[in-house]
Amino acid sequence: MIKAVIFDMDGLLIDSEPFWRKAEIEAFREVGLTLTENDCRETMGYRLNEVMDLWYSRYPWSEKSKHDVEKRILSLVSHYIITEAEPLAGVHRAIDICRKAGLKTAIASSSPLVLIERVVERFGLKLHFDLLHSAQFEAFGKPHPAVFINTAHKLGVTPHQCMVLEDSFHGMIAGLAARMKTIVVPAPEEFNHQKWAAATAVIGSLEEFNSEWFN
Repeated sequence: MIKAVIFDMDGLLIDSEPFWRKAEIEAFREVGLTLTENDCRETMGYRLNEVMDLWYSRYPWSEKSKHDVEKRILSLVSHYIITEAEPLAGVHRAIDICRKAGLKTAIASSSPLVLIERVVERFGLKLHFDLLHSAQFEAFGKPHPAVFINTAHKLGVTPHQCMVLEDSFHGMIAGLAARMKTIVVPAPEEFNHQKWAAATAVIGSLEEFNSEWFN
């Protein structure tokens, strides 16, 4: 029996991935790196410090510290989200289904906690989640399951009593590795990809989410 539903944030609750790509391209250009949209897609689901480490290992720069570039990206993403972001289709409906079923709800994201907090405040979701947790506090980010396992512990439930809602491949692997039911809501262009075969279910948007998977 499912007792808690854990939501990813980027790409699931808000279409923030374009903002992340735009911010990364701009911030890395400032230190001499020319990244493409596809380059940025390579790190979807990574923590920001892991993105820094990856690109620095391939194309080390000297203009700024990795920490300064990280702060610049976070500042840009925060600006874009606050000024442009809207919740994706079905977000409020999915959360409402979970709350009406008496389930605990949480966000477990690779994004820094400060960004998670800004998103839920902007969209009036703060009171609808029992817990906000970031992989920044874990030794390993997704696809490692730690962020989901520790979210379950903080909610007071066991991992197998949880359902994960994800949009990325790394997130799906993390949810499955945590031994949780994992529903994937991929980008439209990736919907029919075979890489989602291991998921509990694959849906086109949160408008298709329903309570049948709780039992």
